[in-house]
Amino acid sequence: MSKADLVFTRGPVHTGDPARTRASSLAVTGERITAVGHDEVRELIGPATEVVDLSGKLLIPGFQDAHIHAVFGGVELAECDLTGTVGVDDYLNRIRTFADAHPDRTWITGSGWSMESFEGGLPTRQLLDSVVPDRPVYLVNRDHHGAWANTRALELAGLTKDTPDPSDGRIEREPDGTPGGVLQEGATKLVARLLPATTTADRLAGLLRAQSMLHSLGITGWQDAILGVFNGQPDPSDAYLAAAREGTLTARVNGALWWDRERGGEQIPELIERRKQLNHGRFRAGSVKIMQDGIAENFTAAMTSPYLDACGCTTANSGLSFVDPVALRSYVTELDALDFQVHFHALGDRAVREALDAIEAARAANGLRDNRHHLAHLQVVHPEDLPRFARLGAIANIQPLWAAHEPQMDELTIPFLGPERTAWQYPFGSLLRAGATLAAGSDWPVSSPDPLAGLHVAVNRMEPEATDGRVFLPEQRLDLTTALAAYTAGTAHVNGLDDAGSLQPGNLADLVVLDRDIFTAPPEEIAEARVLQTYVGGALVHSA
Repeated sequence: MSKADLVFTRGPVHTGDPARTRASSLAVTGERITAVGHDEVRELIGPATEVVDLSGKLLIPGFQDAHIHAVFGGVELAECDLTGTVGVDDYLNRIRTFADAHPDRTWITGSGWSMESFEGGLPTRQLLDSVVPDRPVYLVNRDHHGAWANTRALELAGLTKDTPDPSDGRIEREPDGTPGGVLQEGATKLVARLLPATTTADRLAGLLRAQSMLHSLGITGWQDAILGVFNGQPDPSDAYLAAAREGTLTARVNGALWWDRERGGEQIPELIERRKQLNHGRFRAGSVKIMQDGIAENFTAAMTSPYLDACGCTTANSGLSFVDPVALRSYVTELDALDFQVHFHALGDRAVREALDAIEAARAANGLRDNRHHLAHLQVVHPEDLPRFARLGAIANIQPLWAAHEPQMDELTIPFLGPERTAWQYPFGSLLRAGATLAAGSDWPVSSPDPLAGLHVAVNRMEPEATDGRVFLPEQRLDLTTALAAYTAGTAHVNGLDDAGSLQPGNLADLVVLDRDIFTAPPEEIAEARVLQTYVGGALVHSA
């Protein structure tokens, strides 16, 4: 009998295999799992076998992220970082400190500020002027659907009270119409187009920086949700291809090619050619990303009925559908026939319905094809549309961290949705009960990429640091087994990795060792667990 290269003993081992959910030993030969069981697996230990004594630590399938922007996030790690705080004084101190530390930078750029920190979610240009008056400043907010600019940046972009709003965005204004410093959605491009260009080397460094961090969180693969130029952000495709060719891409990555919403079906031949080009080693680009709407906090998420105002009265605004919903059906039908997967950004209930209508049109025209289309975010889902996911084979791509009470939800979302739509938010439990397949991701750098934090919220519907005990829509909680499956087998399914996501003989040895058994610990302690080791294809890529 051939001996294994790597054997884990004295489990527990959570397999993700319904036929055998628990084991205590697992063997790996080459890139694949060769045995899962108990004491009998020890027979595969030979003189050259590496033995990992789990001693009660938990072995699980590697986490995968179904919606992430790894290169963007990695590049931002080297810029002015405003995450981890919501204090305005903290923001200003960090911006001033960063600017002082980088006197040669012509632009001060960064990200991570939160709308909850400012009245109405809107910081002013004057605040930035108070710390950096002489150089342009451009800071993307936490959700990456808006940006904060100082007066110098707005002047360089030529923005005045007479500048019209673009069709896919909004310039927030002072009472006399002067741009106030915040740009929403497509309006960000008006300033972002002036930012100093990053190089392929910058993007490759960002990718490797991100990959190291993601491996430290137990993430072995992901779907990058934008390969293309988006709101002034450069195309990260070259970084992935360079890393794949030089062998430094250790994660398994499927990229989603950006659908230019200012164009139509004439771009499809270009997508076909890019799919051919972006295919090397562990990297491929078999998906197309269509952003159908915006976000609820700035009232650009597409809703079936209008938003409310601060007084609770109905407005005339129901959000934006970035792609004409009738044309969307023809685009998705053509992409489906070409065996592209479609990755929708669908946050409001109208955008969700429009995406499902497009998938339904593709099914009617092309029959059932195994393209595994998925809808990401799903903040508001109309109850009538819940059963359509299973009927159409549409995968629910959830970002669990957002499904909790926090200021952006309680102050900037719930009052403007009203009670009925508030109860339709992040309906993970309802989707599961309706038969939908769940995959999970983070949308990093919009929010933390830590899957353990995401699991915690999926199970508890509370943030890990919450102290008030308020559970957000408790009927939508998932059990831990289901939530973990969404972060492993569910995303592997989305990414076409049918030989990953569960620990079974023959599957890829993408593995994570946690410092404790999260299945026996109290649910409120899930986020306290830590990743000790991460393996991709049996190779150690992170050790704490």
